[in-house]
Amino acid sequence: MIVKSVASNNEKLLIYKEEDAVSNSPAISLWKQSDNYQIEGYIRIGKRSKIRIGGCPVYSVKDQLEFNGLVNRKGIKAILFTDYHAVKAESERLVRYCERKKVRMLMLPTVDELKGGTVNLRNLPEVRIEDLLGRDEININLKEIADELGGKVVMVTGAAGSIGSELCRQLCTFGLKQLILFDSAETPMHTIRLELEDRFPDVVFTPIMGDVRMLARVESVFKSFHPQYVFHAAAYKHVPLMEENPCEAVHTNVQGTRNMADMSVKYGTDKFIMISTDKAVNPTNVMGASKRLAEIYVQSLSIAISKGLHPGKTRFITTRFGNVLGSNGSVIPRFREQLAKGGPLTVTHPDIIRYFMTIPEACRLVLEAAFMGKGNEIFVFDMGTPVKIADLARRMIELAGLIPEKDIEIKYTGLRPGEKLYEELLATKENTLPTNNTKIFHAKVREYNFTDISTIVSHLVNLAIRVEKLETVKVMKSIVPEFMSKNSEYEKLDK
Repeated sequence: MIVKSVASNNEKLLIYKEEDAVSNSPAISLWKQSDNYQIEGYIRIGKRSKIRIGGCPVYSVKDQLEFNGLVNRKGIKAILFTDYHAVKAESERLVRYCERKKVRMLMLPTVDELKGGTVNLRNLPEVRIEDLLGRDEININLKEIADELGGKVVMVTGAAGSIGSELCRQLCTFGLKQLILFDSAETPMHTIRLELEDRFPDVVFTPIMGDVRMLARVESVFKSFHPQYVFHAAAYKHVPLMEENPCEAVHTNVQGTRNMADMSVKYGTDKFIMISTDKAVNPTNVMGASKRLAEIYVQSLSIAISKGLHPGKTRFITTRFGNVLGSNGSVIPRFREQLAKGGPLTVTHPDIIRYFMTIPEACRLVLEAAFMGKGNEIFVFDMGTPVKIADLARRMIELAGLIPEKDIEIKYTGLRPGEKLYEELLATKENTLPTNNTKIFHAKVREYNFTDISTIVSHLVNLAIRVEKLETVKVMKSIVPEFMSKNSEYEKLDK
């Protein structure tokens, strides 16, 4: 492993990259063509050597002390990493050296970004906490997915959201006949439309404003475009808000899903892929329970179709995963805002933990699950090692070159209504079956009778439309008996 030192406008930087890849990196080659930097040399972490690479000296350090000495002698102000894998590999060594020495850490843009001119080399992006928490890139069968989706009409609901928009970006690479973007958020839809027009000028896509709760609008879209694949990402997702607004959670997450599922069956959609959440497992809040109800509806409908008990051919697949790094309203953007204001960083509880994956990683797994799913399945993703949110806060403070509790306070505010200390995915051998992808498991869950579920969901939705909050939650608990409220006014319904 080596680091390369360069100088720009009297500011010296070190570029980190694995030794066998530095000289041949296309991104490095493009970057070196600019007049902004002058290469000074290389550095290896480990044993000293007297070799030279391309006529440049190779420096070696073995610990924090030697790193500090080199930084002081050469006047180094920043480290430039060539990709996120390099950052991850050095997250407990070189990254820590930089944090303690308050040396900035920058990321080299990708080849596409450099060629497209979308990144200013004079203002390289800083290393983010996502680059430290992210895992090795997941390998999925892109060719088989392209073979299945190529030439198809695909629809994404919640297309302007964090997950939906990334799904659209990835879907644009599979040679679709047409991509339908469906969302009710006007400005985010306008933003993703401009991005797709710029990045994928040859892709045929149609942005449509609409609400999944409005059956007539949903049906009009199916009638016009007859999507063969539907990725249903539209949902209300914020736990405290839905705890305060349970009827809206039911109206959007349950009835909205029902509308999409029913129209998929009516208009002959081949596959319907629902985006769910780990909060649907043994839910302690309204949001998680509403997503579990949506899971139950689509799975029971799918089973009824497969058994010939309900007309249709649509195969329903549910994908369930945890928090995604940097999604709208998530903890990391919130911490960044608080850091920019000088703190404090607010954490609800010292012991609260969460599972994280990157948005692109989550979407790749959704696509893989869509390809492997035959119908009726609930797929659970391997979320890796859980992260303690208090540790995440401390790390973000350190990445900013500051000292936790000295420069920036971490303030504990108490668990919010419906919030768990930890989330459950049921990704255990006792509750899941393996698949061909080691990152995806098939959850074993209780099956429901579709006729019974359809009847009681209709009753639940009517209660929600009438805004009968307490009765709405009471019926939710009757359908999902494992729904036990925590830190919530609805705990009285569990007694």
